[in-house]
Amino acid sequence: MPPLFDRLTSSSSRAQYVFRFSSQRVEIMTEPSQIRVPGDFRDKLTIETPEQTVLEFEVAGIGSRFLALAYDTLIQILLGVGILVIMVVVGVSVPSAAKNGIWFLALIVLSYFLLYFGYFTIFEVIWNGQTPGKKKEGLRVIKDSGRPITPAESVGRNLMRIVDQLPAFYAVGIGSMLLSRQNKRLGDFVAGTIVVHEKSLVDAKPVWQSAQTGQVPPATTFGSERLTPEEFALIEAFLNRRNSLPSDVRFNMADQIAMQIQPKLSLPPGELFYAEKLLEMVAQERRSSAGYS
Repeated sequence: MPPLFDRLTSSSSRAQYVFRFSSQRVEIMTEPSQIRVPGDFRDKLTIETPEQTVLEFEVAGIGSRFLALAYDTLIQILLGVGILVIMVVVGVSVPSAAKNGIWFLALIVLSYFLLYFGYFTIFEVIWNGQTPGKKKEGLRVIKDSGRPITPAESVGRNLMRIVDQLPAFYAVGIGSMLLSRQNKRLGDFVAGTIVVHEKSLVDAKPVWQSAQTGQVPPATTFGSERLTPEEFALIEAFLNRRNSLPSDVRFNMADQIAMQIQPKLSLPPGELFYAEKLLEMVAQERRSSAGYS
């Protein structure tokens, strides 16, 4: 092991949270000791990526999903009223529409079917897993693997609303969510999707403990420009969330990320750095070289 991590061996060996990584699988860990910090009782989805990194999402609860659905339903009602008005105007102004009453009625039924089910599917495809209601509540639909949903998966999960809403007010869907650890309705089980809080991604803004007023940038040059944007984003996300992690998990994740980027860095010979401190200095150097404050 390189000298950089000699001082990290003892802390890693004491870690109570052991992450097993594989580039061929995605594992969802749901044990409370693995996915919650002390005093945090929110449901979390933890995913191992092929890059041997742990991603954490806050699972959306019934309350937030209900508010999003209520907002979407209000929009659908307004659109439905608009369609009805248009149909009435067409029926009155076009004599042939009255003569073909059955076809005209079929067109109305089809329009409302597309409005109800197509609304969710179209928006989730265009907005990458969001509808206006979900966007307002900060929610997003993703796959169990953490990837964006596909059009086919969006169609599948939304067609299952026919069953989820039975016998009324989404009783079946609510029952399924109460029995599911990830708050999934039947449509989510069918499509392999899950609804998470978008703010867990949006709020991942860089917060640097070392970037204090009047602090001089590090004199050492690590060659941070050789890091990929994905690796730099990973460092940002960790430094922003580290204070909310248990100490053993925090040290373990810092060790993982540092070991991942270490081959690309130019480290001074004979100097030792704690992994987290190294990530701070690399991030500060990268931001300074990119012209960020």
